Amino acid sequence: MVDLTTMVMGPYCTQIMADMGADVIKVEPPEGDATRYISAGPAPDMSGVFVNVNRGKRGIVLDLRTDEGKAAMTALIAGADVFIHSMRAKAITKLGLDYGAVAAINPAIVYTNCYGYGRRGPDGDRPAYDDTIQAECGLPAVQQQLTGRADYVGTIMADKIAGLTALYATMMALFHRERTGQGQEVEVAMFETMASFMLVEHANGAMFDPPLGPAVYPRTVAPNRRPYQTSDGQIAALIYNDKHWNAFINAVQPAWASQQFATLAQRAQQIDTVYGLLAETMTERSTAEWLKLLHELEIPAAPLNTPGDLFDDPHLNAVGLFETVDTPAGPVRFPGVPTWLSRTPGRVAGPAPELGAHTAAVLAELGLGGGPA
Repeated sequence: MVDLTTMVMGPYCTQIMADMGADVIKVEPPEGDATRYISAGPAPDMSGVFVNVNRGKRGIVLDLRTDEGKAAMTALIAGADVFIHSMRAKAITKLGLDYGAVAAINPAIVYTNCYGYGRRGPDGDRPAYDDTIQAECGLPAVQQQLTGRADYVGTIMADKIAGLTALYATMMALFHRERTGQGQEVEVAMFETMASFMLVEHANGAMFDPPLGPAVYPRTVAPNRRPYQTSDGQIAALIYNDKHWNAFINAVQPAWASQQFATLAQRAQQIDTVYGLLAETMTERSTAEWLKLLHELEIPAAPLNTPGDLFDDPHLNAVGLFETVDTPAGPVRFPGVPTWLSRTPGRVAGPAPELGAHTAAVLAELGLGGGPA
């Protein structure tokens, strides 16, 4: 696989492929992927973000503005199953690496474009980052309905969801090729991906003609939807469907329980009131007491973790999510493959490459000598 992606969307997609056994050749310009420099790491050009989403790849440096770089890229393309990039359409075309040019070298290749906006629309060549896509797809507006303030969510959600979408789209194209022998071009855009993602539940009544309500799912934006304060901390719980509701009411017997909230449909119509009543009740016991009771009742409930807490989570460690890999900079404890397959399980494919680490070896495999091209 020839990987010309940078930042997170494309590299996250190809990182998963590497963990599942793909030979991913990450092609960087002489200055390297900008993600190398954006966060803490054991070396100035090996940030934690870069190391995580580029693990297990072979890294080479090519200057695609030179004849040598172009010749090496042509040789790579000729033997590849997948070509994936995250440049804007004008930039990849200027390099002579648009789909038509690549397919002329290798007609069976699956060619995946990772864009901010799809080329068929008026915004097709606009730059995009996670924050701007969050804004355009409605995430801060939804957060404002929930909290009273427009905020980004505290993770680069658009990048990662678009990366997962690029993964499944590429795999579907590979499956088609397996059946037919035909390669094809794939386009995955962050904005379209996140618009579809947000509208899964928030399309709601606005989907119908004529509209039956606004484009919002009321439960998720109810002002009282937040972690519950207990007598000594906080807890997350969703006491929602009839089974869970009846179990809670019978065990706790709150004074406000009544036929007014007897069914899921009734509670959905008064969801913020329900959340408020539950919030008052949760202050009556400790976090540990509530977790014990709610788990006994098989009601979804959890403590409030930080990302750092996940490294010590008993469940995640029991299922073997984390894998420690020896790297030139020392051991790295990676969050590993979150899926399990009985015949073809994945694993962390190895460390992230230092800049240009595999250039000589890959060029030798292509029959091209010398150092960085």
